[in-house]
Amino acid sequence: QVQLVESGGGLVQAGGSLRLSCAASGRTRRYAMGWFRQAPGKEHEFVAAITWSSSSTYYADSVKGRFTISRDNAKNTVSLQMNNLKPEDTAVYYCAAKDGLGYEVDLNKYNYCGQGTQVTVSS
Repeated sequence: QVQLVESGGGLVQAGGSLRLSCAASGRTRRYAMGWFRQAPGKEHEFVAAITWSSSSTYYADSVKGRFTISRDNAKNTVSLQMNNLKPEDTAVYYCAAKDGLGYEVDLNKYNYCGQGTQVTVSS
């Protein structure tokens, strides 16, 4: 079993930055990691993903150039640096772990998911 705990969410003005972190504990293995978000009344949306070795990263078009995903396997953490935030980025952000080498944009393909952290961007 793997536990994922997100942190770093908060309230920020448009144009500002936040850095989300996700700490993994338990029986961690070579998981690909992803970030997803869910705005009120909407489905979960893929944000970014990174492979175990950090050799590949993938971003949704809506965040490309503004968000950066990274990981530190020695510390079992994955981060999401979010710059130039927009009101439409407001959502609960979740990190997720997927067994295997590749990443997916479908949250259902991930084995574990955290409880989420709220990000609110004011205009």
